[in-house]
Amino acid sequence: MRPIAWTVIYLAALVCSAIAPKDVFIWFLEVLPALVAAGVLAATRRSFPLTPLVYTLILIHSLILMQGGHYTYAEEPLFNGLKEMFGWSRNNYDKLGHFAQGFIPAMVAREILLRKAVVRGRGWLHFLVVCVCLAISALYELIEWWVAVLSSTGADAFLATQGYAWDTQSDMGFALLGAILALVLLAKIHDRQLMELRR
Repeated sequence: MRPIAWTVIYLAALVCSAIAPKDVFIWFLEVLPALVAAGVLAATRRSFPLTPLVYTLILIHSLILMQGGHYTYAEEPLFNGLKEMFGWSRNNYDKLGHFAQGFIPAMVAREILLRKAVVRGRGWLHFLVVCVCLAISALYELIEWWVAVLSSTGADAFLATQGYAWDTQSDMGFALLGAILALVLLAKIHDRQLMELRR
């Protein structure tokens, strides 16, 4: 994906998500990782350009965050419809978000570890990628907890537990599943793009 197209899609989605969100504070909290990611990508575009695959995945993750920020994860409309259709007890949009929280960072971590030659063996590479993703997931759960403790408003909407006692553990489980699937499904495509990047 060309940088112009990436930027246009990102900015259009960001603006749309910022128009009359359900809760401005929750919107900011949910969109903040996408804003940080865009800043990091802009700062490193020339010194450490990424593969097209990783740029595309980061954009997809940003779109998921913006959608969740606009509606809150517990009230995202598409997943409300799926909730009724499948008889779910809760809106599971946050599970998509946590799956992406493993799937996308797995490819980012894989790219950095390979290009910086941090590890030699593929077994250690996969192990470290999964560890990085679980660390990110755990950190995010801690941030959710801190926000809930420090904020008298918006804690329930940001946590999106919806009364599910095992929400934190299942969030981390979905991130783990996402990381493993990313490595299984995208490693060969990613390797080809890394080879092209080196030319």
